[in-house]
Amino acid sequence: MDNILVAIFLCGLALIGAAEPKHEDLLQDLQRFDQIRSLGLQFAHFFRNTTINDLSLTDSRAPTAEDYLCLRELADFSMALSTGQYWALKMIDSWGFIPSGVLTGNMYDLGNFDECVNIRAAGSQSSTIRGKYCFLTVSPGEIFGITTGAIGKLSIKTATCFPASCSGSHMSQFIGQMMEMVLNLNISSTALKISDSSCQTNEVEPLDGLTIFTIVILSVAASAVLLFTIYDYLLCKNQNHLPVLVKVFSARANARVIFRIVDSKSNPNVIDCLHGIRCLSLFWVFFSHEYIYSAILPNLNLFSAYSWMEQPFSSFTLHGFFSVDSFFFLGGMLVALISLRSMDKTKGKINVPLMYLHRLIRIVPIVAIAILVYVKMMPLVSDGPLFKGGYSGREACEAGWYWSLLFVQNYTNDLCLGHSWYLAVDMQLFLISPILLIALYKWGKKAAAGIFVLMILLSGCLFATQMVNEYHMLLRYTSTEASKKLYFATHTHAAPWLIGFLFGYFLHLNRGKKFQLSWLAVFSGWVLCLALIFTSIFALYPAGQWDAEPLPLLADASYYTLTRIAWPLALCWVVFACNQGYGGLANSFLSSPVWQPLSRISYSVYIWHMFVQEVNNRSTRTNTYFSDYQVMLRFWSDLGITLIMAVSLYLIIEAPFSGLEYFLRPKTKNSAASKETAPSNETQQSNVNEKDLRNLDGPSILPESSNAA
Repeated sequence: MDNILVAIFLCGLALIGAAEPKHEDLLQDLQRFDQIRSLGLQFAHFFRNTTINDLSLTDSRAPTAEDYLCLRELADFSMALSTGQYWALKMIDSWGFIPSGVLTGNMYDLGNFDECVNIRAAGSQSSTIRGKYCFLTVSPGEIFGITTGAIGKLSIKTATCFPASCSGSHMSQFIGQMMEMVLNLNISSTALKISDSSCQTNEVEPLDGLTIFTIVILSVAASAVLLFTIYDYLLCKNQNHLPVLVKVFSARANARVIFRIVDSKSNPNVIDCLHGIRCLSLFWVFFSHEYIYSAILPNLNLFSAYSWMEQPFSSFTLHGFFSVDSFFFLGGMLVALISLRSMDKTKGKINVPLMYLHRLIRIVPIVAIAILVYVKMMPLVSDGPLFKGGYSGREACEAGWYWSLLFVQNYTNDLCLGHSWYLAVDMQLFLISPILLIALYKWGKKAAAGIFVLMILLSGCLFATQMVNEYHMLLRYTSTEASKKLYFATHTHAAPWLIGFLFGYFLHLNRGKKFQLSWLAVFSGWVLCLALIFTSIFALYPAGQWDAEPLPLLADASYYTLTRIAWPLALCWVVFACNQGYGGLANSFLSSPVWQPLSRISYSVYIWHMFVQEVNNRSTRTNTYFSDYQVMLRFWSDLGITLIMAVSLYLIIEAPFSGLEYFLRPKTKNSAASKETAPSNETQQSNVNEKDLRNLDGPSILPESSNAA
């Protein structure tokens, strides 16, 4: 989960708690507050009776050409307003008001963004006046000298619109003068402020070289896929023997891979329930991020999040990090299970460079493209009042994009793609996997015991780090520093990965073995499994109440450490029971064929889902409403768009780059003979070839992992 957004969310909740209305003279405060509610109309009244001689800049510096241009266009605006010209009226009409419902958390009035930025009018001296949209930050407490109560703590943003030649500092001075005339008060510079960082016009910036490069790369990739797809349809009659390049680039061939349904009975090595576990974990990540984005929208009722946090349902979002532990568990299990099977057939040999090459080919290209798309394409696909600056992680990407390609971004301050920390942790654990695999193959259970001890030691390190630094992970008390050291660090997520790794070794040792369990053992296993799951999610629910006593540090550290072990252990039982025929309804649900297509594009969905969420949320034009139902609506709409985007980019980026591995792998007699004509994707991927390290996929959200298992 993106902890930067979590930090913003938590800061907002802290404000909510502080802003609860408790002032006895609240009615009097509101009456004074209402005097400045219609700022746009006050602004219009002020400038309708103002000439250029009345406008002045109050600072001591010498006026610049920009100052005079601003004054001239404001004089044109004043004249146009006094004569009722349409463009001037639109400029006032697009202003926001001091919003109603501030005591329920309504801190924004977005006005009319498009009406403002689309203004173009002829000014004096053959100039063109364009509209500029900015946010005016209003602090009513500073205006009226109120330091206590709800009004004293409010900071409200409302839309303003004025000629584009004027800067935010210009307009802050003029609005301050206006308010002094209206209220007869000496307004401080911080009580009413327009920041240039919030201002936008419809002027399109010229495309820079990197943006052009991104467009060219995507266009060339899409064109190649289109050409080979046409070639496939028109000239390839036998789909079982496609030329290699056609099989790599054809959308027709790769689409069949995505949407193919494989009967588990055709291959006893397939663990079908992994599809369902992967997809449900992906939905959980997606849904949790949806709540975070929704909480930082301009909600009419932001303070409802104060009571929402006390509801049992909120625990699924507040503890959504268990979904990431599910991915680590699956990743460790599949690395061990598939690699050990391959090592059995090669008498303990493992091609480590080829393992690493396979992982890099599968992950690096789409991450690199994602960085370019997030940073350079987001401003091109949408805009809006909250869209200033484009992608929220742009500065981090520009400063340290290379850390993401080296997969060490979780230990830096430049976290480019917020959710990519997971890829870094998984990659770092994957890099040490050959050592563990060789140890398991040579020393068997002794090595497994050593890995178990390592898992215990790393869990103890997590516990000690939290106790020594007095870090609280309960969301009411956590900090950015605690999240960085306890959430992003690789060793803090090693326990789920290592448990999955040991469980994969267990499945390897017992491959094909049928365990005969009594109904009591099966019943007890499911009871214990569900107890671990629901305890992990709901154990902190009583301590999460706003009026609850602070949770002792020992209890907090024990919970955070032990649930890192309890959650993957519960998943061990789920996979074991489903694989052994004791899954019942759970196995029917998790092993449903409907999960297979989504499972294959899960990595692409994971990479692109926050792009869609941020674009859709930051392009909003009106205030929103925070509720579980509204979040659910946004979840389904964002998921639908993400699936379309994920499939498209899988076909033009992920699948072609993955196919390039065919040309880079050492050639065998079989592969050399099939260089010109290769088996179709259906035949190739339905028959699991454990010697082929293309099937050694990771992280666990990659599409073919469970097929290979």
